[in-house]
Amino acid sequence: MNKDIEPSDSKKGFSRRKFMKLTGIGSLGITSLGFTSIKDNGISIVCDPVDLVAGSKPVQWAISELEKSLVSNKINVSRSTQTDQAQGVGLTIVVAGSGSSLAQQLLKTSGAALPTGPEVVGLIPVNSGGKQILLASGNDELGLVYDLLELCDRVNNSTHPIESLKLSKSIIEQPANEVRSNTRLFVSDIEDKPWYNDREMWPEYLTMLATQRFNRFSLSFGIGYDFLQNVTDGYFVFSYPFLLPVAGYNVRVPQLPDKERDHNLEMLQYISEQTVARGMKFQLGLWMHGYEWLNSPNPNYTIEGLTAETHAPYCRDAVRELLKACPAISGVTFRVHGESGVNEGSYNFWKTVFDGVATCGRTVAIDMHAKGMDQNMIDMALATGLPITISPKYWAEHLGMPYHQADIRAIEVPKPGAKTSALMALSAGSRSFIRYGYGDLLKEDRKFKVVHRIWPGTQRLLLWGDPLTSAAHSRAFSFCGSAGVEIMEPLSFKGRRGSGIAGDRCGYADATLKPRWDWQKYLYSYRIFGRLAYNPDAAPEVWQRTLNKQFDGGALAVEAAIANASRILPTILTAHGPSAANNNYWPEVYTNQSIVDPKQKSPYSDSLSPKVFGNVSPFDPQLFMRINEFAEELLKGERSGKYSPVEVAQWIEDYALHAAKNLAKAGATVKNKQSAEYRRMALDVTIQIGLGNFFGAKFRSALLYCLFEQSSDRSALELALTYYQKARNYWSDFANIAAKCYQSDITVGEKPDLRGNWLNRLPAIDDDIALMAKVLKQTAGSTGTRNKAVQLAIQEATGRPVRTTFDCRPIVPEKFTAGQPLEVGLSFEKTPKLANLYYRHVNQAERWEKLEMKLTGKSFNATIPAEYTATSYAIAYYFEFKESPDKAGLFPGLKEDLTNQPYLIIHKV
Repeated sequence: MNKDIEPSDSKKGFSRRKFMKLTGIGSLGITSLGFTSIKDNGISIVCDPVDLVAGSKPVQWAISELEKSLVSNKINVSRSTQTDQAQGVGLTIVVAGSGSSLAQQLLKTSGAALPTGPEVVGLIPVNSGGKQILLASGNDELGLVYDLLELCDRVNNSTHPIESLKLSKSIIEQPANEVRSNTRLFVSDIEDKPWYNDREMWPEYLTMLATQRFNRFSLSFGIGYDFLQNVTDGYFVFSYPFLLPVAGYNVRVPQLPDKERDHNLEMLQYISEQTVARGMKFQLGLWMHGYEWLNSPNPNYTIEGLTAETHAPYCRDAVRELLKACPAISGVTFRVHGESGVNEGSYNFWKTVFDGVATCGRTVAIDMHAKGMDQNMIDMALATGLPITISPKYWAEHLGMPYHQADIRAIEVPKPGAKTSALMALSAGSRSFIRYGYGDLLKEDRKFKVVHRIWPGTQRLLLWGDPLTSAAHSRAFSFCGSAGVEIMEPLSFKGRRGSGIAGDRCGYADATLKPRWDWQKYLYSYRIFGRLAYNPDAAPEVWQRTLNKQFDGGALAVEAAIANASRILPTILTAHGPSAANNNYWPEVYTNQSIVDPKQKSPYSDSLSPKVFGNVSPFDPQLFMRINEFAEELLKGERSGKYSPVEVAQWIEDYALHAAKNLAKAGATVKNKQSAEYRRMALDVTIQIGLGNFFGAKFRSALLYCLFEQSSDRSALELALTYYQKARNYWSDFANIAAKCYQSDITVGEKPDLRGNWLNRLPAIDDDIALMAKVLKQTAGSTGTRNKAVQLAIQEATGRPVRTTFDCRPIVPEKFTAGQPLEVGLSFEKTPKLANLYYRHVNQAERWEKLEMKLTGKSFNATIPAEYTATSYAIAYYFEFKESPDKAGLFPGLKEDLTNQPYLIIHKV
């Protein structure tokens, strides 16, 4: 389990075939007659002005970008409208829509064919009449933009730009996910105004997003606060009056000059127009519709001129006027639950607001954040006749392993009769199961799109990027017909709730580490996420080209170091979820939770009681075990097939080890180790290695402490203290390194657990170690144990776990018929003693059902009842098997690289 996977490198004997075998990543390239050589005597770009696709503004912009890239690399470039006009050049690049006669002719000559559908990339080398032609073709303008930006990317990242355009075979790709959106959040007057108003930054940033094949950019306002209490920074919180006056209403921000308000609108127009100019869609996020700051004595901005009676009509008219003023906006995201500042169940209010979108004079899509969503709201939105999307959270407000959690935490399961406020009547009551996952949205006959939104709890500050898990996430974004993904980009919520600090948004104390623009630190992260969200089977060359340019001989080691480091926090998050809220739980700069004392102050208000580390629920409690739950299993000698905290500890320790080995290899091979890119990477990988080792040791310590609590065995307590001290040393080592480079206050919110840095967290760890040492001092008994069950449990807690596996395959029809019994089987080469079937509708409002399977020959069989299959949902299922009481496993479970979906799905006929 959890084998380290090195990147491909044919020069070092690591073949592409071997890489694909290990990773499951294949190639979509379609072989055609490639170029033998390209003479370095210039390039001609041919584009027929009659071609409506190639002649579109985004494609013409992309042609200019390619021309600039070539010229900056001292390559002669000419433009033509026909191929026979391109004389005396080494390469002719033909830009043509796939339906044009020129593209059809060249495709026929090459023997290649483009698939139907939007955003298809087609780069086809053709030898025609002695001419070397590279056809850049697609079915629409964005496909052609991607073609041309791919050529730019090759040229810009190559030491031999001409050779970079020498394709040995065609590159033909199409998107795996319909929506691939990146969102940037305005939450801080101090930290966000500079980038919002930076006209130099926006073209560079948006070009980067388009190059990495994001097809939507979302700019979100009003997400600075969840509840309008203690508001200190009100800029853009209730957004409309910060952007424009609305005739018939005297609604204004008294502290905001009209000139600044008008400039805000001009910038929004500019940003949206620049987005559309690159072929992407522009989405506007309006997350807050409350306008009264409660218990807020010192706000910097307030709202005047609204009453309860004029609130809804004003918002309707304001959103209409805003959409008219910014015609490049193609969609609006609304938070429609109580954190919008409007009581849940206020259907008339939202009907009025949606009417403003519907009457703006063009079709504008509505995207509703899923929390608190119910059928009344869905029906009301659909009644507008506009395209409707609902966006649930993917792994709560964090990022877990690359699949959709099999179940939600118990704290999110609805509790009949629970008291709620009017503000949160649905999301804290009957609809609580939809707060942090897809809930009940994935009916097979739904009339809206579902896009999964990744919140920034796990990957907010540190550099990250793993091709293997990103490819697996990409496949998960289309789960049960979902339309794709929107990610809140790195540094989201930086300076939130009035905690902004002027200066470096990346949080560096060392000025030599600062990029010009904050997003430039994360160029590799954007590349990995965007390219693989478009095509999870993308060739490694796509991301290795930029590493090769930056890190020369050490590029492959850098890739492996970042990849292994990037797997650590999502793995921890999956198995250990002290809080679903990124406002409470920041794994990168973790606030310690006590192993010993449930009364110790902790920010994790939505954690199970008693609130100690060993009782924390996994974010996927169906497949992973709490630490204290596993201790109980160990002492009883009875095991379920769930993944244990020891397995998780081993995984993250292995990731940390592999990351450290590759970082050391990079340090020995990278030539320019003084570059900011290398030092930023090495620093963040070092921090993640430290976090992996810390959590691995703390998981083991907490398990040993639980064994002590349940057995009173002093030797388990002694070892618990030893491992806790080991964890503390790991933390101290990397925290002292980080303190030399990062600011003492890296702020993403107003609370102590959202401020400070790693050294600030050390006292709480020391305090808890002292408590554990005190318990040891007060505990009688001798070192060592004679209790066999405890001995075995300690061996498990401190050793390398071995998972029980069987060679088996499911026997299940391709689809099921609604209202008919569903026969499910599992065949084995060697049968275990027992097998259970777990199944559930793809509906997180429901709990999993369990059936004991019957053995017939070499297969176990069970029948899902007809009444259960009478459903509008697909059915998820997996198997648990047991060889003996203490040996159990799962199928399909997690494979060796931990990137597969650990359950199966069967759809209706």
